[in-house]
Amino acid sequence: MENESSLTPTGGDGDADFLALHARREDLELDLSRAQQRRQFGTDPGEVEKAGEEERALLAELDAVMTLIRGAEYQRMPGARRW
Repeated sequence: MENESSLTPTGGDGDADFLALHARREDLELDLSRAQQRRQFGTDPGEVEKAGEEERALLAELDAVMTLIRGAEYQRMPGARRW
């Protein structure tokens, strides 16, 4: 991952990247909710196990996306340092 970012406080190309991160977060949260429902209410043990594995993978990916969002939000703040 690069230290430089195209995110800007207002307007510009950075907004598209920022909004794309939030769209990805929303998709992951929806997929995670569905995987949790399949794990909790599934009747086939194999499908329940598969849903649990998918849930763990989605949680890890959601954590990574949330970290990127937190970093992007910081960079959008006035006077934010560039590392």
